[in-house]
Amino acid sequence: MQIDDRLSTVLRLRVDSEGARRTQFRQLIDLLGTSREPVEGIVGSAAYLVLGDLQKTISPEEQSSILREPGTRLRNPDFVAFLAQGPAKPSASAMATARLTDAQWLDLIPTLPVNARGFLRHRGDLSPNVKDLLARLGVQDLVLPDAASDRAVLVENATAAAPAAAPIPAPPITQPGDTASAKKDQSEGIGALLRRIEAFREERQGKAVAPRLPLEEEELSASPLLGFEFATDTAGTVIWASGPIAPLAVGLRLTAPMPGVLIDIDKRIAARLAAQQPITTARLGLTAAPEISGEWRMDAAPLFDPKDGRFTGYRGCLRRPVISADDAANDDSEGDAMRQVLHELRTPVNAIQGFAEIIQQQLFGPAPHEYRAHAAGISVDAAKLLAGFDEVDRLVKLDSGDLTLEEGESDMRHVVSDTVQRLQAVLRPRNASFELRVKGSPFLVGLQRSEAMGLCWRILATAAGAMGPGETVALRLAGNEKRVRLRMKIPPSLIDGTVPKTAARSDAQREKAISAGMFGPKFSFKLAQAEAEAAGGYLKCKEDRVTLVLPALTATGVDHSPEQGRANG
Repeated sequence: MQIDDRLSTVLRLRVDSEGARRTQFRQLIDLLGTSREPVEGIVGSAAYLVLGDLQKTISPEEQSSILREPGTRLRNPDFVAFLAQGPAKPSASAMATARLTDAQWLDLIPTLPVNARGFLRHRGDLSPNVKDLLARLGVQDLVLPDAASDRAVLVENATAAAPAAAPIPAPPITQPGDTASAKKDQSEGIGALLRRIEAFREERQGKAVAPRLPLEEEELSASPLLGFEFATDTAGTVIWASGPIAPLAVGLRLTAPMPGVLIDIDKRIAARLAAQQPITTARLGLTAAPEISGEWRMDAAPLFDPKDGRFTGYRGCLRRPVISADDAANDDSEGDAMRQVLHELRTPVNAIQGFAEIIQQQLFGPAPHEYRAHAAGISVDAAKLLAGFDEVDRLVKLDSGDLTLEEGESDMRHVVSDTVQRLQAVLRPRNASFELRVKGSPFLVGLQRSEAMGLCWRILATAAGAMGPGETVALRLAGNEKRVRLRMKIPPSLIDGTVPKTAARSDAQREKAISAGMFGPKFSFKLAQAEAEAAGGYLKCKEDRVTLVLPALTATGVDHSPEQGRANG
């Protein structure tokens, strides 16, 4: 009666929030899992019914986390069999945390689903008898579904006396007899509960699906595959996959740092795999069988041996990206999440800028000059914010490969010289300057002039904004048939993060006159680095020097004479 009283108390809990549902799920796991005997009666059947409803509302990841908590105790074989029929992740956690006797394992294992037995084979604390039974049943797990009679013989030989598959652990329920004090509405409520329990039991028992091989004539699935779970070994090769797709997925090098020609992953994801780090919403492309080819999103976590901490592989899932009909190009990657944030930021800033311009231009009627001045300042600040958002968006797109620089033909000698001349108008009052020396030829790069000018402006304007009075920054431009290289001496204030005292008074004017971006020098150099890499080159910041290297574009019919000169703006 004690277990029934506690179950009744738990079943009466209000579950009007996610936290309450997780609490009720955790309490039911504890009560049903620690019971040494089967939980019988209406209360027990209702507990299994409520637990089944909770499994539909709580994500498999959260269920798995609860089942793996240190205080979880699963000692009831009937309840372990119930959990084994559920989703793959909670089933794997139940197989990993269940604590049964050898006799209970020997009786339970033949009735478990194939996937649950696969999870159980990874445990190292089972007795030799249990491991031997799993090994013998491993042959049966691969038979075709039309060999049902042979399957029964294999199970009988493996267990010597294997019991028949047990139904969901709820006892036979009979309609309680009518009593003089029983109310009609209570009787109808119990009858509805019994019908729900019976439907739930039939639904759970009907979930068992025989394993298939790709040699069968019928298709693997009538609906498109939206996702599957997998496990890999230390080399990144899939050794297990959920569902009927397993024959097509096993053997793929999903989590290998160098996956090969069938799998396409980003370099950053490959670096995380090499470092045995968790992977979240990673882009992955498959070129294999039609059922699994295409674009996927991968979530995977590394596994380590609890005894010696040795890396044993990855466990994770692949899922198709959710693509809307309105925007088929967007997905749920990190870059798209950032672009969504930028969209949410742009919307109010655009509105503020619009209202400020209405006031400043007096579109809705006369406005005081003071209000118009404030509105003009707000409009300028909003424009700066929008320009900064555009720079962040450009960096995100370059990093994700969604943006490529416009190809063309530009002479970097002219680009750098023009940029220096433009900046010199601001540097001259402070007696500061760039010292440009040019060597070699040619200087053609495969970029549109606007792209090349923007790249040079980010680098040189960032340096110009940090130059103090009387300071000279050396520039060295060299070119040959293979590459064009620009080296710049970094101003001391950018190295140590300080501003010379003599320049403190003109900081505000300088920042307004010269600005490579609203997010500071580090961001400007990072964006320039992404642009250089998109152009096939690189940008390196080392000690007191910045080096930009771009691949040279040799133009036919153009004769560039070697030139060495000096340009002081």
